[in-house]
Amino acid sequence: MSIANYHTYNFPDNQCLVVCGDIHGEFNQLVHKLCVQYQMRNTTCIVAGDCGFGFEKKEYYENIVRRNSKRMSEANNRIVFIRGNHDNPAYFDGQTFAHKRFLAIPDYSIINVCNHVVLCVGGAISVDRSYRISAWEQNIRQHNRFGHSIDENVLSPNYYWRNEAPFFEENRMSQILAEYAIDTVITHTAPSFCEFQNKSGIDTWIINDPQLVPDIHDERSTMDAIHAMLKGRGVTHWCYGHFHHSWHAAIEGTLFKMLDIMELYEIR
Repeated sequence: MSIANYHTYNFPDNQCLVVCGDIHGEFNQLVHKLCVQYQMRNTTCIVAGDCGFGFEKKEYYENIVRRNSKRMSEANNRIVFIRGNHDNPAYFDGQTFAHKRFLAIPDYSIINVCNHVVLCVGGAISVDRSYRISAWEQNIRQHNRFGHSIDENVLSPNYYWRNEAPFFEENRMSQILAEYAIDTVITHTAPSFCEFQNKSGIDTWIINDPQLVPDIHDERSTMDAIHAMLKGRGVTHWCYGHFHHSWHAAIEGTLFKMLDIMELYEIR
């Protein structure tokens, strides 16, 4: 019997599956939407990347858990985070940020919930990476100027993480598909045939970052490779964020859903 090289999570106590678009650090707002505004109960909410992990010290995120755990427990809700390009990947190992109601999971994790088998794969390219790198370097210079040092461990705050891109794991995918019938996919970015397909909104970033276009092409090609392995296997939903717009289309039997910032979508 082979040993699984991926993480599996089972949430049998939840009866509702909701996907959320980018939250960009608005953790408290998301809890409020789930538990107060929409009064959801027994719900697993999966954030499709750009959660906001890494811009603050780890204690900041632990305080969010302490602040919201009671409300989440009373509603029997949980939030699962997959990594975006505006997240420190170090948080997404299944251990660094792992609480009963709040959990950051690794790429290629499987979630069993509400009679759905969900594949989660994070990562994307930051179109504004040149700005983020420059801003962080300026921040370091400013600290040095006043004689202050900046911690440089793997969880130290930063504005950009070079290992942000998604990666294709063919062997891991093969093992997953041999053991699970995936019906739902949640990623941060999307296959190349999904919106957005033009680059009209990032012209300025391209001028300052000539490697940006080929890197974005590789990002979408990674999603294409994952899609190719899933094609014809009964995937009914594929949700993603990243582009800060809302869109959907049924393509070859799969509903592809792009989620805007803080947009919620229930998978039935």
